[in-house]
Amino acid sequence: MRRIKDIALCAMMLAMLETVKRALDFVPNVELITLLFILFTLHFGLKTLPVAVAFTFLETAFWGVHNWVIMYLYMWPSLILIVYLTRKHAGHLFYCILSALYGLFFGALCSIPYLVAGGPAAAFSWWIAGIPYDIIHCISNFLLCLLLYRPLNAAFIRIKSKGENLENL
Repeated sequence: MRRIKDIALCAMMLAMLETVKRALDFVPNVELITLLFILFTLHFGLKTLPVAVAFTFLETAFWGVHNWVIMYLYMWPSLILIVYLTRKHAGHLFYCILSALYGLFFGALCSIPYLVAGGPAAAFSWWIAGIPYDIIHCISNFLLCLLLYRPLNAAFIRIKSKGENLENL
């Protein structure tokens, strides 16, 4: 029974990710994926890792295969691992700063495949060209985390407690 609940939980996390991704697709570099992965990891731990992989595959099915698929396969699990390793000692402000830094350095981190494929010049030029978008990503991630972390965290706490109460029936 536990395995079925875990599959359902992962499916709901994936559905939330896809819903907010589609809802904000029209706004360049404004996303809730980073915040949701932070909260999912804080509440559900490493169960979030397969969700990151499933999210990448679902995005690939929707948008097709390109370099970003490789990037997503290390970017989101890296964030999940950072959050998992810091979860006992970090708080709201830390996650606001982490999400901002993740947005700011998203382009730099995504330039790794270009480094391998085209060398340092290709990676550097790709990263530099995207800096204005990384700045938008940084600011929007910080503000979204600042505004939504606490209410979403409280909602996750309520949802988890209701789920635990159902298990005790």
